Amino acid sequence: MKLTRDEVLRIAELARLGLNADEVERFQADLSEILSYAERLQQVDLSAISPAARVQSIQNVLREDVVMPSFPRQAIIANAPHTAEGCFKVLPVLE
Repeated sequence: MKLTRDEVLRIAELARLGLNADEVERFQADLSEILSYAERLQQVDLSAISPAARVQSIQNVLREDVVMPSFPRQAIIANAPHTAEGCFKVLPVLE
């Protein structure tokens, strides 16, 4: 699938990338090659393969859940820049 210059510029705009003329040409070729490869992968017959097939066996590698004492609250908030009533005080983030 060959991408046009306008399509590459639109993709760059969506990704908030500023591209110069050389980069537009390079990305046009690179992205077109990637899409062509993806098209070839779509043609592979996978009907005989289970959707959940795996190469390796699955095993749980998590440790046992053991109850342990936690840190004292005052030790945790000792280095916090702002606290209120024993809790972290965070400035609001609004746009």
